[in-house]
Amino acid sequence: MTKKIWLGVYFVVTFALVGCGGEPATQTSMASPSSAAPPIGGGESDETASTAGTGEARSIGVFSEGPGSIAGESLLNTLVVYFDFDRSEILPESRDLLAAHGEYLLANQSARLRLEGHADERGTREYNIGLGERRAQAVRRVLLLQGASLDQMGTVSYGEERPAVFGSDEDSYEQNRRVELAYRQ
Repeated sequence: MTKKIWLGVYFVVTFALVGCGGEPATQTSMASPSSAAPPIGGGESDETASTAGTGEARSIGVFSEGPGSIAGESLLNTLVVYFDFDRSEILPESRDLLAAHGEYLLANQSARLRLEGHADERGTREYNIGLGERRAQAVRRVLLLQGASLDQMGTVSYGEERPAVFGSDEDSYEQNRRVELAYRQ
């Protein structure tokens, strides 16, 4: 029980400190783990553009410019959160993205979201399933802190089984270490 309390305090303090300063993030740092590789993201749904394997970011068509927009494109159109190798901690460049999605879920209680955790091909299948789950749960915890409710979200881990990019180089690995935010009706 005390571990949960300390974890909650940790997240509150972390987000309070993050909001206290620093330069605003740019779209390239939010949308892609490296400048050479654009993101692949989002789950399949009626609202999601099907661009798997094309190098294009997926987006939900219902989002438009407004608060949280960067360079004319809403943060809500970014549906992928990337992670460092063998880690499940949320990167600083993903915080604004998750804050925007959390606010959206808070304002739209009927919205439903599936958080799909993924890993690159390194490690055993079992380990990567667990890592994908830890990543999805990390994103879920942040969205809950932003105001989303438990019944709006579910998690699933695909581990290494559904790569965004096929390849055994660092650029491919970077794009496969992710959580996809898949909105559904």
